[in-house]
Amino acid sequence: MQKLDRSPLNLAELRARLTVPAGALSAVDVVDQTGSTNADLVAAAASGAADRTVLIAEQQVSGKGRQQRSWESPARAGLYLSVLLRPAQVPPSRYGWLSLLAGVALADTVSGVAGVSAGLKWPNDLLVDGRKCAGILAEAASGAVVIGIGLNVSHSAEELPEAPGGLPATSLQLCDAKTTDRTELAIALLERFTELEHGWRRHVGDPESSGLLAAYRARCATLGQSVRALLPDGKSIEGVASDIDKDGRLVILTGDGVPAPVSAGDIVHLRPAT
Repeated sequence: MQKLDRSPLNLAELRARLTVPAGALSAVDVVDQTGSTNADLVAAAASGAADRTVLIAEQQVSGKGRQQRSWESPARAGLYLSVLLRPAQVPPSRYGWLSLLAGVALADTVSGVAGVSAGLKWPNDLLVDGRKCAGILAEAASGAVVIGIGLNVSHSAEELPEAPGGLPATSLQLCDAKTTDRTELAIALLERFTELEHGWRRHVGDPESSGLLAAYRARCATLGQSVRALLPDGKSIEGVASDIDKDGRLVILTGDGVPAPVSAGDIVHLRPAT
């Protein structure tokens, strides 16, 4: 295995090489260390931070995950990035699509730049060979939405965080990616995210006319799997993941053939459907 790449992010290069329309991103900044980039932008939203503000951290010591899970990252081992969005022209009922949009952008970046085949485990995990390589968290914030992405880049096996639900973790380094240059990955991710998010807004958040629904379905590794959905109320549903509907819900066909749309919960992949 090649030597771990712990080079710092090159902010000047990142800003200079980003090819996005003028004004597409209000600010792009990098900090050496923070508790959580999401928490920082949630606080910034309350202070009136601009739409499409981006914050990247070299290290997070109180990273935020779903269901109040927290984690700590080694310095310069991953790409920890949050974006503050104020899509005022989009109905709030469609804001949930932003985390799925981020997943599409991340999967395309990992596949296209790192050369690693990746899929999306509904709703917010990036999988490589059945292992978690990244997670996404969306948070409401003072009329805005903050989308956070944590991608394992050059983690060694010993440094990987324990994924919830027994899902094993991995990193691009361990998957023999053709690059672990975090500046390259950040540029590609921000460009693809911006492209998708601008298109989503032009279509007033409509996932079908914007092409987002089709794009997510095509990258979703959960579809076709036998799954167990662990719901927030403590109940569970088992069946075959058959579709992602226009509201971004995972549709599970239960044993009696009844479709059960799931809007929130932890999904366990049991085995491929036959």
